[in-house]
Amino acid sequence: MKTLFLMVASLCLCHNSIAVDLHPLVLVPGSGGNQLEARLTSKYKPSTLICKLSALQTKSSWFRLWFSPSVIISPFTQCFAERMMLYYDPELDDYHNAPGVETRVPHFGSTEGLMYLDPHLKHITEYMATLVNSLEEVGYESGKNLFGAPYDFRYGLAAEGHPCHIGNQYLQDLKKLIESAFVSNGKKPVIIVSHSLGGLFVLQLLNRSPLSWRHKYIKHFISVSAPWGGTVLQMLTFASGYTLGIPVVNPLVVREEQRSSESNLWLMPSPKVFAAKPLVITEKKSYMASDVPEFLMDIGFGEGVCPYKTRIEPLLDSLEAPGVPVTCIVGTGVETPEKLVYGNQGFDVQPGIVYGDGDGTVNLESLLALESLWSGLKGQQVLKVIKVSGVSHMSLVKDEVAVNEILAQVQSINSIHLTSFA
Repeated sequence: MKTLFLMVASLCLCHNSIAVDLHPLVLVPGSGGNQLEARLTSKYKPSTLICKLSALQTKSSWFRLWFSPSVIISPFTQCFAERMMLYYDPELDDYHNAPGVETRVPHFGSTEGLMYLDPHLKHITEYMATLVNSLEEVGYESGKNLFGAPYDFRYGLAAEGHPCHIGNQYLQDLKKLIESAFVSNGKKPVIIVSHSLGGLFVLQLLNRSPLSWRHKYIKHFISVSAPWGGTVLQMLTFASGYTLGIPVVNPLVVREEQRSSESNLWLMPSPKVFAAKPLVITEKKSYMASDVPEFLMDIGFGEGVCPYKTRIEPLLDSLEAPGVPVTCIVGTGVETPEKLVYGNQGFDVQPGIVYGDGDGTVNLESLLALESLWSGLKGQQVLKVIKVSGVSHMSLVKDEVAVNEILAQVQSINSIHLTSFA
C-alpha cells in the first residue's frame, strides 16, 4: 500500500500534474530582475534638452523605467541615469527618489513582472520566464500557488535603529504575500526561491520574524547565486562604473547613479567573508574589504561613507541561520573579478582585472559564505549547497541544467510533504 502511494505521489509531481499537493512557491528576484515604472512631475528638472523632450512625451503618465532599450542609446543614457538616481538625506537618515520622479513596482504578487524585463523584447530581456514555465509544467499555476515578489531593487535595508521606508515596506509586503499564499493553499507552508540580491532580503525577513512565524509559514528557502558577502565587482561599479559589458554605454555616465543605489552599497565585499586580502590595488595603496570607507573617500564618493558605516556595515555581520531548511544553489568555474588593478590614470578608467572562481559576478567565497559561517551551528535544520559548474550568475535562472536543478529541489521538497502522509 505504501509503495502504491509513493508511486501516485511521484506521478503528482511529473509533467502536467495537478498542483493540489504542491507547496505554494514565491519567487524573489535579484537586482534589476523585475520591471520598474516611473512618472515625472513638474518638480523634475531634466539636465539636457533630450531629457526634457523625452519627459514631455510621457505627459506625466507612467512608463517603463527599467528595462527600457533607450538606456543603451547615448543621448538617453543620461536621462535614464538621472531618473534612476537615489539621494541619501542625512537628516532623515534614509533614501529617496530624485525630485520629480515617482516610481512604482508593477505586478506584485504575480510572476508577470519577473519573466521579461520588457515583454515586447522577450528574446533579449528574458529573466525568469524559463524557470516560471518549468514550474508550471510540473503543476504550479501563477496566481494560485506560484507568486512573484518584485521590488524596487535600488533600495536596500538598513541596520536596526535606522529608518528604511522602502526596504521595510517591501519586507512587510513579502511577509503578507507569504501568509496569503499559505492560507489560500490549505495552510501549507511556503517554498521561497530567490535569486541573487533577493536572497539577502529573504534572509533578513526570516531573521527579523519570530521563530514561530518561520516554522509555521516557511517550508524551505532555496537561494540561487546569493552574494552573501558581497562582490569584488561592486568595487569596480563604484570606482569606475559598470555597464554589464555593453560597449556603447559610457560607464562614467551611469557611475553616479550606480553609486547612489542603496542596495549597491549593501553588496560591497564583507570583511568577514573576504578576510585580509587586497581587492583593489593602485599605485599608491591597496584596499581590502575592511577598507571600504577609505576606498569610498578616495574614489570621490565621501557622501557614501556615513550610510555605509551606520546603515550597511552592521548588515554585513547579520547572516544568522534562520532555523528553517536552506538550500544554496551556486554557479562555479566561471571567471569572476577577484582583484582590480589601477594605473596612474586613476579611477576614471576601467582597471586591469585578475580573475578567480565564482559565477562571473559573485566570488566563490561569497557564494559559499553560509557554509562556513553556519558550520556546526545548532538550530539550523538543514543547509545544503549545490554547485552547478560552468553556469554564470544570470544563467542560473534560465540555463537548462541549472533550472532542472532548481526544479529537482522543489520536487524533492514536495515529495517530502507527500510521503509524510504514507
